[in-house]
Amino acid sequence: MVALAGCGGGTAGPEPSAQPSVTDGGRTSAAATPEASASGSGVGLSGTALGTSQIGHSANMRLVANVPLGAPFNLRQAWGTDLAFQGDYVFTGNYEGFTIHDVSDPTRPKVVSRVLCPGGQNDISVTGNLLFLSVDDPRADDSCESRPGDVVNGWEGIRIFDISDKANPKYVKSVATKCGSHTHTLVPGKGDDKDKVYLYVSSYGPMPEAANCKPPHDSIAIVEVPLDAPEKAKVVAQPVLFPDGGLAEGEGGGETVETSGCHDITVYPEKDLAAGACLGNGILMDISDPVRPKVLQEVTDTENFSIWHWAIFDNDARHVIFGDELGGGIAPTCDRRTGPTRGANAIYEITEDRRLVRRGFFKIPREQTPRENCVSHNGSLIPVPGRTILVQAWYQGGVSVIDFTDAANPKEIGYFERGPIPASEGDLGGSWSAYYYNGYIYSSDITKGLDVIEINDPLTDPAKNVRLTEFNPQTQTSYPAS
Repeated sequence: MVALAGCGGGTAGPEPSAQPSVTDGGRTSAAATPEASASGSGVGLSGTALGTSQIGHSANMRLVANVPLGAPFNLRQAWGTDLAFQGDYVFTGNYEGFTIHDVSDPTRPKVVSRVLCPGGQNDISVTGNLLFLSVDDPRADDSCESRPGDVVNGWEGIRIFDISDKANPKYVKSVATKCGSHTHTLVPGKGDDKDKVYLYVSSYGPMPEAANCKPPHDSIAIVEVPLDAPEKAKVVAQPVLFPDGGLAEGEGGGETVETSGCHDITVYPEKDLAAGACLGNGILMDISDPVRPKVLQEVTDTENFSIWHWAIFDNDARHVIFGDELGGGIAPTCDRRTGPTRGANAIYEITEDRRLVRRGFFKIPREQTPRENCVSHNGSLIPVPGRTILVQAWYQGGVSVIDFTDAANPKEIGYFERGPIPASEGDLGGSWSAYYYNGYIYSSDITKGLDVIEINDPLTDPAKNVRLTEFNPQTQTSYPAS
């Protein structure tokens, strides 16, 4: 998720002042024909060998469908962002709003609706009849018709939609959060709170002049959402995660980002654990009380990591993988000069006393051209019993499938990528997020739209037996161990 977005502040009204503009509404289906590779099959082609938009892939992966960005998301910076899943639907965030796709036939996905509601990044999650969007881009107000606002007094935070009618989503409520919401993570309530969900809101970048984003900002916001009364959603806690301030400015050198909040948090409710990627720090948290998360350990790596961007646990919660978004997502860091441990993944073992010990690194072995922004980005586990296999986005480095079962010696076992994007599409492109859901890999390509990718491999084929009814990748659930 492109780092270093602007932050501002504001207050939310009791309810949204305008409904979103909804198009398509199930009346039309987007084209879903895979792009042709200029080389024919494209098998074995990758990196610097690929021409503009040319497709290359490993023999065990292939593109089965593509849904391009369509109106109103056909503007130059209508970038596709994160994904969430429910039943036969895929929900795709976009800087201009979000799209709901019907993937009951993954080889022929259909657009059900496109909702125009601008606000970067529109990080997305779903549960039941509710959809949540993160806004980390100051707006003049909280409505879907708002224009960009000023960084001092602009509105930022969470927007909540009712998606009971997928063809006509309704905007229900907004909640302002300090420094906005770069990303958020859905945490299901349990026990007496099972009729609620909580959103861990990650944001950063405080400014002294901002009305609602003053330093220090070493905390997250926790939004409580009653499932049967989402209009009552509110911030119920603002826990400080770094009472000592975390990594200080300049402490790690010129490319290391100081800790000023978190970028992304992944929770594993069954294990009462969360892993936070908080710019200068990686953290492990106890979330047995979801409103009072407790930091168990902090780690820093000023030699190898620039921006602690995202995290994921293995199925047993014995390891956690952190990703470094060196260059903020806009730099070409998949090259020999940058090396194999920067802009990469770091694998940490979680010891019996819940300490973090680094065991290895992974970076895609396919060198990219200087025209391609490429760095570690969002991914999820492929639910293979007894193994730790991850599918992951690398922007213009494409989609990589990696076996982390041997934490000290991870290896890529499959990939899909395109060559550099055309100059007409700008400088930012490639896969923002790549996740495995019910037998297929879904990739949100920033400029190309939704890709559906099939992988057929003896190592990953057992995952086809695991079926989910809802999937928010930053909210991990376990899969069978054997």
